[in-house]
Amino acid sequence: MPSHAKPSLEAGLVALKQGNYQTAIAQLEPIASSQSNGTASLQAQVGLVMAFARTGEVPKAIAISQNLIESNNPQVQEWATRALEHLTKRKKTEQESTNVETGFVAFENSNPDSAPDSIPDSTPVTPPETPTLEEKPDDRIIETKSNETPSMVPLPKLKATVATPPPPPPLATPLNGFMGSVTRTQAKLFGVIYWRQAQRARAWQPLRKPKLIPLRLLSAGTFIALFWVMREMLKLAMGFINQTLVKLPYLEPLQLLYHDPTKLLLIVLVILIGVSPWLLDLLLANLYGQREFSKDVLNAHSREAVRVLQRCCQQRHWPLPKLRILPTAAPIILTYGSLPRNARIVVSQGLLEQLADDEIAIIYATQLGHIAHWDFAVMSLLLLVTLPIHKLYQQVSELGDRISAKIWRWPVAILATLIYGVWCLLTGTALWLSRLRLYYSDRVAAEITGNPNALIRALLKIAIGVAADIQKEEETSWQLESLNLLTPVSHQQSLSLGTIASNLSFESFLKWDTANPYRQWFTINNSHPLMGDRIERLCQIARHWHLDTELHFANEPSKVKRQSFLLQIAPWLGIPLGVSFAALVWLTWQLAFALKFLNLKWIYEDWSFITGCLLIGFSIGTLVRINSFFPDIKPATVQTDDSLPNLLSDPSALPIDSISVRLVGKLLGRQGTSNSLAQDLIFQSSAGLVKLHHISWLGQSVNHQDLIGRQIIVTGWFRRGATPWIDIQTLQTQSGKTIHSPHPIWSTFLAVAAQAWGAYVFLTG
Repeated sequence: MPSHAKPSLEAGLVALKQGNYQTAIAQLEPIASSQSNGTASLQAQVGLVMAFARTGEVPKAIAISQNLIESNNPQVQEWATRALEHLTKRKKTEQESTNVETGFVAFENSNPDSAPDSIPDSTPVTPPETPTLEEKPDDRIIETKSNETPSMVPLPKLKATVATPPPPPPLATPLNGFMGSVTRTQAKLFGVIYWRQAQRARAWQPLRKPKLIPLRLLSAGTFIALFWVMREMLKLAMGFINQTLVKLPYLEPLQLLYHDPTKLLLIVLVILIGVSPWLLDLLLANLYGQREFSKDVLNAHSREAVRVLQRCCQQRHWPLPKLRILPTAAPIILTYGSLPRNARIVVSQGLLEQLADDEIAIIYATQLGHIAHWDFAVMSLLLLVTLPIHKLYQQVSELGDRISAKIWRWPVAILATLIYGVWCLLTGTALWLSRLRLYYSDRVAAEITGNPNALIRALLKIAIGVAADIQKEEETSWQLESLNLLTPVSHQQSLSLGTIASNLSFESFLKWDTANPYRQWFTINNSHPLMGDRIERLCQIARHWHLDTELHFANEPSKVKRQSFLLQIAPWLGIPLGVSFAALVWLTWQLAFALKFLNLKWIYEDWSFITGCLLIGFSIGTLVRINSFFPDIKPATVQTDDSLPNLLSDPSALPIDSISVRLVGKLLGRQGTSNSLAQDLIFQSSAGLVKLHHISWLGQSVNHQDLIGRQIIVTGWFRRGATPWIDIQTLQTQSGKTIHSPHPIWSTFLAVAAQAWGAYVFLTG
């Protein structure tokens, strides 16, 4: 190959991967028209087909595909034949779709040129009825090294779809039947996610009936927890108002606010459960543009989904749930209502576009599981309570962004932060139920359809689609955050899982979720269960029905030192040790009093000294862990972007391992008042997305929000938990601006403060 062709080909493929289609076309067209460079020319033409399809120039893509059919390479011929078939179908489908009444408004962040079946990267997905060739190319289309000439990748026979990435890491769009079956190696070379397309059961025995008592008790417990938190917050607010009125001149406290709000609040919550379907209809329509969704339009995307809904509702004597659609590109689905007869199933446009017929059907079946188990009623109440609070948080944040004077912006930022804290506190009451109910709904969906493998693919594609939406928007959308608790996949667990597939197999990434013996301890504050654990349960169902499984997990136990885990939980381990110390102190004081040796009755009869012991124990545990949690970062041992896939695939890793990293990439997240606590800070590297944890340092001239959207170098400690994250040490721009995140200092300050407070309580009673 001529020397000048190599950089042009590489530049074109990189631009294709990053979604810069016009740049890719400009780079690849000269190589594609070259007659002296057969291999590179074929590669360039394949890239042009993808670029033209993605930009909506279907006639040009068809013309190049027709040219590729005449190639002497049989694999190229087969690829081009299938591409031409689907491009032609797409053109015809687009013409027909203009005459179909969809019943909703196109969403703003959708690409008018995108195909109906676009999902994140590389997926041999089988989309509904309207397969298309719109692919956002990914970086595995052709693999080259800096010192090698790009070689023609074997054009595999894939039975599925090719994927698309917004910015890297790649994300792909499905091409139904675009290629025949391929090996995992071929899929990686060609730049697609390898889907086994494991089959469904044709006839299957019902599963053993699950024990619903834990779910029922947890649903009731969630309602009680929500009620208790709301009551305490209401009493606190009422007391604060009256205290303020007492201190103000000429004003008297309101006697009404001295009454116990327990009964009134309980009555209000029961009424809200009853009217939640209609109130949520209004809220979702006004906030997020929810529209009615006809069964006929759903049938155009998935005939099986309609059949599943009709069959299950007839068997249970339910009316068909009312169907709704959200005009958003992120793939989400949720169910709300108070009774099966007034249930609503809400799906996003992105989910319909990114999942195949059978995958859409089984995702709808999971929602029927929520209705059957009645957990959707409590979750509907929670959504009804938290959605207005989250909207208030959004509006106050936007108000703060419009204020130019800093003296007024800070009070507004503090108010927005308090509202966000209230929202987090209320949603936290349902974390346990949110995790448990998904196991039950997955089981019901698998039993209804006999297709657990489709649910595995659907869950992974939803994660890919959510990550793609975050990459495209360069922040977590309000919809994803506020509706997260009711969606099948969390937006936080989608970050790394949805973007790592171009560098790591799903089995390798999810091995931590299935093999780490302490994994469940790290899901306490998670809204969704571990994806690997969920998928492994679906694989067990598939094996029970003698089916091959979509993912194959090796049964290799992970070796984790018990000492490492004990060190990880040292601060919390210090709490029971503090209780033990308090009991020992109490016995000692009692003995001393009985022997008339020492009289400390005024202390040990005041049980508040136990609180002091708890704080002291927590402080000691925190101090014991600090050095291991925040070791010195040495240039000789620091890990770079290339090491990230290996770090994510280590099943024996714990957060306490504190791996020093120095990564180069782009900082994503919300800008403005809504991100004052750095709650939405995401790092985008060539290997995928990773959550960042940052603590602001007062007095710094540069704020973390000033760097959002820019290329940065992040130095810190990588931690592998239920959600992988990086504790930041520094954020540095290419121009040299640096932000420090003093995690060790704040941890030390917290430990010292707890120690001082505990000692004061212990000594003074």
